[in-house]
Amino acid sequence: MTINSHVVKSTVVGALGGLLFGFDTAVISGTTSALTQTYHLSPALLGVTVSSALVGTVIGAMSAGIPGQKYGRRDSLRVMAIFYVISALGCALAWNWTSLIFFRFVGGLGIGGSSVLGPMYIAEIAPAEWRGRLVGFFQVNIVVGILLAYMSNALIDTMHLGAAEWRWQLGISALPAILFLIALFSIPRSPRWLVMKSRLSEAMDVLRLTGVTRTQQELDEIVDSVHLERSASSDPLFSRQYRFPVFLAITVGMFCQLSGINAILYYLNDIFAFAGATKVSGALQAVAVGAMNLVATLAAMSVIDKFGRKKLLLVGTAGLTVCLGAVSYVFMTHKHLEWLVWLLMAYIACFAISQGAVVWVYIGEVFPNRVRSKGQALGSSSHWVTNAIISLIFPVMAGASGAYPFIFFGAMMVVDFFLILRYYPETKGVSLEQIQHSFGID
Repeated sequence: MTINSHVVKSTVVGALGGLLFGFDTAVISGTTSALTQTYHLSPALLGVTVSSALVGTVIGAMSAGIPGQKYGRRDSLRVMAIFYVISALGCALAWNWTSLIFFRFVGGLGIGGSSVLGPMYIAEIAPAEWRGRLVGFFQVNIVVGILLAYMSNALIDTMHLGAAEWRWQLGISALPAILFLIALFSIPRSPRWLVMKSRLSEAMDVLRLTGVTRTQQELDEIVDSVHLERSASSDPLFSRQYRFPVFLAITVGMFCQLSGINAILYYLNDIFAFAGATKVSGALQAVAVGAMNLVATLAAMSVIDKFGRKKLLLVGTAGLTVCLGAVSYVFMTHKHLEWLVWLLMAYIACFAISQGAVVWVYIGEVFPNRVRSKGQALGSSSHWVTNAIISLIFPVMAGASGAYPFIFFGAMMVVDFFLILRYYPETKGVSLEQIQHSFGID
């Protein structure tokens, strides 16, 4: 089946939320030094500044389903776009530290909400034959957003804007956020949501718009699926039969963050500064790491169905352990500092081909249909809560010794390697029903 222009447009617009997600997540890395000086922040308060957005992200991710269900995915994404705009402008114009924290929290709501609603909208608007690749485009856009944040920071660094520099770095994302908001008025609603609201004729129109040939058959399948989900909506997630997929979702989300990935992305410029890099040099090295992240993510997406989830996790986690051990050595001995950028590029590649590529796919595969949305929310919450905690304490640990955080992350990857080896099943080429049966779920 070919893909038509309406599907492409809807996917690109929906995935813009992913680009803003990545940009707003990583852009803080270029401002931590200036914020510390402007507001006289201790390492602990710097941790609060960075993690404040993640508190909003957790709340946004956990609650996005409510407006998404009531008002629709598209209209709820418009609210997330407004959050992005308010956050960018508010951070740029922050009059004190408390206001900065508040506007970062608002941005976090946008990040968390769009991380749930964006892929959901794309999955529901995309034809079945294209669904995996188009939803994957959201993940690619997150990584593109991270790279653009590092490039934006490096470019603004060269403008020598003085005390206002960090305001421009945080405020520049208002431009793509406004573009995102405007573009959301040019795409249709999700046909699945229209069916849930019994607006069948509108759903039929959207299906025709997206190029579905057998529209009545597709509509009937959506109606049957919605009825099935409603009949099973009372099934509790925390019951004995779901204990293994619950264990998998919590651990895969948690250990993804215990690799240290987001702490490193958030504090990348500080890490290079610890190693003696100049401000401009650190910003350019951050761009190199972001570029490697993008290349490795694209490579991983092309091989995940060929090599399998478990094999990628094992290879990548072993590589992460080696890289983190080597980074710890550099910081403990203060020797071979020139290795740091190469080690972090290798680290980011190992992460992108394993944890980064597999975590969301795996969480979506291990639960049966009737509790999948609840299970995905649980895995996502485990991921973001762990992220917030690590981002809060990273500056304190790094302040005591630059090596301590990397020793901890390396130890966690050793634990994760044996956890994957012993307990994680391979789901490559296995139907969702067969996975469910192998777990002993009726």
